[in-house]
Amino acid sequence: MLRLTFFAFALVSIALARNPVFDGWYADPEGIVYGNRYWIFPTYSARYEEQIFFDAFSSPDLVTWTKHPRIIDNNEVTWANKAMWAPSVFENNGKYYFLFGANDVGWGGEGEVGGIGIAEADRPEGPYRDMLGRPLINENVNGAQPIDQFVFKDADGQFYMFYGGWNHCNLVKFNQNFTALVPFPDGQTYKEVTPDGYVEGPFMFIRNGIYYFMWSEGGWTGPDYRVAYAMSDSVLGPFTRIDTILEQDPNMATGAGHHSVIKVPNEDKYFIVYHRRPIGDNDGNHRVTCVDEMNFNADGTIQKVRMTNEGVTGPLLP
Repeated sequence: MLRLTFFAFALVSIALARNPVFDGWYADPEGIVYGNRYWIFPTYSARYEEQIFFDAFSSPDLVTWTKHPRIIDNNEVTWANKAMWAPSVFENNGKYYFLFGANDVGWGGEGEVGGIGIAEADRPEGPYRDMLGRPLINENVNGAQPIDQFVFKDADGQFYMFYGGWNHCNLVKFNQNFTALVPFPDGQTYKEVTPDGYVEGPFMFIRNGIYYFMWSEGGWTGPDYRVAYAMSDSVLGPFTRIDTILEQDPNMATGAGHHSVIKVPNEDKYFIVYHRRPIGDNDGNHRVTCVDEMNFNADGTIQKVRMTNEGVTGPLLP
């Protein structure tokens, strides 16, 4: 008797880490952990007139990404008509907040409306609702164009916002419900904290009691775009430039900058989330979102980031 044995093979699709982490032209990525997922909120990288919405992306492991399309657009933000840029996001008391720049204002045009807006939602993926029906900051103060905002929660629970383009950075404080700014004890509402070399894209985090202030330098459409940083013992600075940690690699990508940082909860593990431009592509809007490891020296300084095509895998979150 002939016995035939059959073997069944299950075809399993295994996702591999890679850079860019998801398809499409996306820039200025803000990375954050909400619950048990990693999130990235980027700018849709296109002509100004086409930048009228935001998508978001979430992942359990920084490898497999789910796209959440049009979490907010200019149908909701009725005062925005172009150049919706550079999200900053955070959670507080069960509400999710989404800040953005719009309309590329600050050139001094009479009656121009735009600047930094704020929206809220009940879930990270939205939909987000415009909280004010107008910009939170409309005008140019201390030479800082009202764009590229980053919201930072200090150890005492106070929420601050760094923002500014055109080589100037301001620091402001929020009221309790994020509808207005409040003055500092000295009566100032806008404190300029611009370090040497600053152009745009501020970001801050705390590690081992040290305040790391980071920013982008160079021109966003050029190969010299890069990320630098300072260290301080206060959210107020002073911020003295230490070094560049991310910059072009002629064998990998150019225009690497406008970043954010994801810390893995309960671990001393950090990832830098940034955009870069493919080698040989000179279209200013052809930017892709990437994630790589960010490591530290024994003295707390940040090591140079090595850009990769392989990307990273993040630990699964509880």
